[in-house]
Formats: sequence, C-alpha cells, structure tokens
Amino acid sequence: MGTLWQLADTGPANFRELQKRCEGVSPTVLNTRLKELRAAGLVTRGSLGYEITPLGQELFDHLKPMGTWADRWAQEIDR
Repeated sequence: MGTLWQLADTGPANFRELQKRCEGVSPTVLNTRLKELRAAGLVTRGSLGYEITPLGQELFDHLKPMGTWADRWAQEIDR
C-alpha cells in the first residue's frame, strides 16, 4: 500500500516504521515520496513522526472507495 494510505489507515509513524508498513520500500523511494507528499501539503512531520494532514485525509476519504473497488475487481480477475 502507498505511503498516504498507510498514514491515513494506521496513523503516524517514524521513517523506519513507515518503511516497514510500506512492505520494505527502499529508503530512497520512501524519502522521495515523503518529500513530494509534504510539498503537496498532504503529509507533515509531527511529534509522532510523519502524519497525514487534514487535506491529505480529505484526499484519502475520496480514494478509499476506489481501493475497495480495486480489491473486489482483483478477486474477480483471480476467478
């Protein structure tokens, strides 16, 4: 799952924890993603580590139904 999804779904995390949640994505890729998400105003660095902003949460709320649909679609494909 993506970085934004992880932060929205499971809460704030430091870099190492977030890397683990993102299934071992390389540090370079994760660092780039976090820089992009911070520049876009979707993620911030707080006292608990990286966390989603209200704007990021709003975007996630729109994307989550697509994730549910994608899971159902993948199950159909596997049949």
